[in-house]
Amino acid sequence: MWPRHTLFAADRAQHVEYLIKPALNADRVVISDRYADATFAYQGAGRGFDEETVDQVIGLATGGLKPDLTLFFDITVETGTKRMSDRGGTNTIENRMDRETADFYTRVRNAYLGIAKREPDRFRIIDANGSPDETHSKVLQLVSDFLNIK
Repeated sequence: MWPRHTLFAADRAQHVEYLIKPALNADRVVISDRYADATFAYQGAGRGFDEETVDQVIGLATGGLKPDLTLFFDITVETGTKRMSDRGGTNTIENRMDRETADFYTRVRNAYLGIAKREPDRFRIIDANGSPDETHSKVLQLVSDFLNIK
């Protein structure tokens, strides 16, 4: 368990220290695809690692730095797995995540929903069961409102 967590933590710590913090110090907006919540959801809930240990590793790696806004694109597990299987003809290379079980994705989804419930000030849940254009519109509205863009 620790070697994998150590690698994730080292990568995240370097990313925070050398990319995120300097950008924030320069008053830039930072957009990140998957951050500490993903580690908690996928490693803790999905893989079944001890959540307290995962939280400690995340804290060490990030120094407690959390996003001001987190978007969670929520879809049912059934819709998500169907979309993954439908990608077959799109020249997308299958990866190990494509082979996970519905139970795995249910645990991950529930972990994200749990974080959203505990931290509603920063978490926004976006219903992503619709079309890409519908989801895009929701994201534009949420981010624009958050950044006070008219």
